Amino acid sequence: MAAITASMVKELRERTSLGMMDCKKALVASEGDIDQAIEDLRKSSGLKAAKKAGRTAAEGVVLAKVADDNSFGVLVEVNSETDFAARDEGFLAFAAKVTEAAFSAKQDDMAVLMQGELSDAREALVQKIGENITPRRIVMLEGANVGAYVHSNSKIATLILLTAGDRELAKDIAMHVTAINPRVVSRDDMTAEEVEKEKDIIKAQPDMAGKPDAIVDKMMMGRINKFLAENSLTEQPFVKNPDQKISDLLSAVNASVTAFNRLEVGEGIEVEHVDFATEVAQQLKG
Repeated sequence: MAAITASMVKELRERTSLGMMDCKKALVASEGDIDQAIEDLRKSSGLKAAKKAGRTAAEGVVLAKVADDNSFGVLVEVNSETDFAARDEGFLAFAAKVTEAAFSAKQDDMAVLMQGELSDAREALVQKIGENITPRRIVMLEGANVGAYVHSNSKIATLILLTAGDRELAKDIAMHVTAINPRVVSRDDMTAEEVEKEKDIIKAQPDMAGKPDAIVDKMMMGRINKFLAENSLTEQPFVKNPDQKISDLLSAVNASVTAFNRLEVGEGIEVEHVDFATEVAQQLKG
């Protein structure tokens, strides 16, 4: 019988995402044959799709769907491991199917949505393309005038809700949010914590050193006002026409922005690099 090494257990764990001891037992049973161990695990533990689940899925697409009457819309992010897979026709069809399901059900809980048929479709796709596929997020807005914009590479998208106006206006402002990425709708929406943090940063800048408090306060207020203007949607110059502010577009039709959601593929996902060999060796030693 072949010796079961730490590197063999490491490889099987990475390929199956199962626990180290489960992997060790499977290798013992298969006499060190990794492919046979995977086949045995597929037969005994429902490994069919789980064998890819340990891989970080930080690529993918964001898709949008808005009702014909602009009363409702959704954004959906579906992740893959590589950008290559994110361009696969099967992957894109699956992402569109998840988006349609979220829209039809008005469901923003991905765990609830991904049951039954969609779960089976995901498992089949994982096996076909050989990567982990993760339907990650759904955001939805409902109201008077919902609009959406998806960047041409489907990596960034925005959903926005206005109190008035038409589909084109909502789409234009959603496009602006996608491109410029404001933090808030208006300066009043910026949290006190964020403002204080920015003040601390400004005070620590080299040109503030040695100046009287009154001068520092005056300079700081000027820079805080600039910070708020640059990060507040309504005060930003419209990306398609810098001579207009977003507030000008809105006031022309007596509208305001109720909310917006901007999603970027993979944001907030930490790609971990774990030294499994050491961990496995310790477990085997025990």
